[in-house]
Amino acid sequence: MHGTMKERPRITVRQEGGDISGKDQRALQAAVDYIAALGGGTVEIGAGEFLMRDSLHLRPQVTVRGQGSQTILKKARATVSALALDGDFGEEQVTLAKPDGFEVGDGIAVWDKNAGGFHTTVARITGRNGSTFSFDRPLMADCMADNGGQAATVFPVVSGYGADGARVEDLTIDGNREENIALNGCRGAGIFLYRSHQVVVVRCTVRNYHGDGIGFQQCNDVEVSDCVSENNAALGFHPGSGSQRPEVRRCIARGNGEDGLFLCWRVKEGVFEENRFESNGRFGISIGHKDTDNLLKGNQVIGNGEDGIFFRNESEGMAGHRNRVEGNTIENNGAKGKAAGIRVRGSTSDLVFRDNVIRDTRGEGDRSQTVGIRLEDRVGRVVTEGNKIEAATPIEDRRNAPK
Repeated sequence: MHGTMKERPRITVRQEGGDISGKDQRALQAAVDYIAALGGGTVEIGAGEFLMRDSLHLRPQVTVRGQGSQTILKKARATVSALALDGDFGEEQVTLAKPDGFEVGDGIAVWDKNAGGFHTTVARITGRNGSTFSFDRPLMADCMADNGGQAATVFPVVSGYGADGARVEDLTIDGNREENIALNGCRGAGIFLYRSHQVVVVRCTVRNYHGDGIGFQQCNDVEVSDCVSENNAALGFHPGSGSQRPEVRRCIARGNGEDGLFLCWRVKEGVFEENRFESNGRFGISIGHKDTDNLLKGNQVIGNGEDGIFFRNESEGMAGHRNRVEGNTIENNGAKGKAAGIRVRGSTSDLVFRDNVIRDTRGEGDRSQTVGIRLEDRVGRVVTEGNKIEAATPIEDRRNAPK
């Protein structure tokens, strides 16, 4: 067994000069794969805009470090085509009605009207024969031409599959939303992780992606800190699908089309602390299916379209139990209409709301966050302590309302 080495491999990528020179994902990927082959180390990316026709694929134990706002990874314009033939489950190719614009090496996504969630396939094109393209992952579902089957060159700008111990630092992701179609959040985001554990994402900005900003699925012990997710089409931050012990600290989600923070299914024992969820299109924070034992502390949840913090409508076995909401500021939510600072639905139980400030600071005629805490009829035990609530209805408890 070797002792710990003080110096690990390091390589630089510059648009001109550096160990590797280039202006697109090929130069970045060459550097990452080289460092990965040495067992891990650091890739430093210089200033400039790098055009991404495929994801930058993270590798285990490799740190990718940019120069903050000076290092921009920009999603290339997407090409879209209907399928000319059905794409069958497990097949590693598709035949396209309009193949122009699809090239070997491009990222590609394939789906049909029934292929939501994890049934969308995201891969890399590896070969071409006329209008038929092969790729490096099997299709996750049958994609039928008669059911709206299509392919597009859409993908996460930074992607990590099985990239345990990777780090992403000081990058700016430009999703080029105007020239791309949507990619669903179970298979994509500006920065997206899948089954990658102990990954750290720090001081990154994701903006204008046609989907989620930063998302991870089935990933344990992921840390996201000091990041900004803004003006993306869907969710700001999306930890999901059984991700255990995530930590999201000092981040900002603003101006996203849906929720600032969306805890998907089975997100447990997470810490979400000192973040700002502002002016997002739906909820500031959404919690639901088996999302239990999480701590939301010291966050600012301000000016979102609907309720500030929303517990989704789930049955007793599936609900988001034993979550603690402590020391948050929840104000001025409900841009789309009357809302609550905190709204709890379903058979959700054993929640703690402690030392929160819940208020609407706008003029009397402009106030839409009219309820402080709303507990709907099937909600179980809830502890409320030390909250400062300024609302027309501080606590609306429907649990004992006559039927």
